[in-house]
Amino acid sequence: MIEVLPTRGIEIAIATAAVVVVAVAGGLMTDVGDWYESLTFPRLRPPNWLFGPAWTVIFVLIAASGVIAWEHAYGAGRSRLIVLFAINGVLNTLWSPLFFRLRRPDWAFYEIIPFWLSVLALVVELARISSIAGWLITPYLVWVTFAGWLNWRVVQLNKPFGRRALTPAASRKVGGDRRVSP
Repeated sequence: MIEVLPTRGIEIAIATAAVVVVAVAGGLMTDVGDWYESLTFPRLRPPNWLFGPAWTVIFVLIAASGVIAWEHAYGAGRSRLIVLFAINGVLNTLWSPLFFRLRRPDWAFYEIIPFWLSVLALVVELARISSIAGWLITPYLVWVTFAGWLNWRVVQLNKPFGRRALTPAASRKVGGDRRVSP
């Protein structure tokens, strides 16, 4: 294992830097303040504290799958990897500001569709290059699928969005706890 690290050092550093950039950008755009807590959520919503550890594990798996695929890909295969990971990173980063900063879960849901497709494309491409890389990135697809369902339910339980979502008074719900719904 120790002999392997020096030969993989550059790939690991690049993969780590890439996932850290995406993670930090998404994290900086995530605000679980009053507006978010005022939304009605489906019963299967995980607790807020779980999202950080889940994304950390997923980002580690993304980086590991990228390094393994890079080692097994050549020429045009490496170019495809760069393009697929770049598109996915942009789409991953775009979701949080749509949902949290613009307070538009409806727009975030529409964005999650190409985001999900980009994860699926990564799973397919990485599995073609290396079955291990494909399996390592599969939890990302599962998590984004679940996140898409959660996003869709938030839209269904809280619509319409728009101008009312941008005003502070509209972010306060009157009467009862609206946080959980079937």
